[in-house]
Amino acid sequence: MNTPAYPYQPAASSGVSVAGVLMQARDWLDQRGKPAWIVAMILGFVFVWPLGLAILGYMIWSKRMFGSCHHRTHRTNGRSHRFHRAESTGNAAFDAYRDETLKRLEDENRAFVDFLQKLRDARDKAEFDQFMDERKQPDAA
Repeated sequence: MNTPAYPYQPAASSGVSVAGVLMQARDWLDQRGKPAWIVAMILGFVFVWPLGLAILGYMIWSKRMFGSCHHRTHRTNGRSHRFHRAESTGNAAFDAYRDETLKRLEDENRAFVDFLQKLRDARDKAEFDQFMDERKQPDAA
């Protein structure tokens, strides 16, 4: 009687591997974007929490969780909003027009932000003056 050295012999592979299935799932989720990844992670936590944890770890490790937020390089913190100046296109006339237009837009933006600040200041002053007038009047009650 001839017994094999390893009693367990896997069946002939049908061409489907775990790595292949995982790569197909990854590609499918990537096609649908970040919301699909988040839904998959939540469902993983709900049904099999280690799977949800594994998906979260993979999303962080592969930069799928925070990757799309890094392409926004302009600042939007109130007054220091600046328009991004692109590299030269090779067309001098277009580059000059673009630079002039961006400068004009920056000036208009600065003027508009200053105008809004003046409006806020005027509203605050009017509210304060009204408060002081009400305070000076004797209580009718």
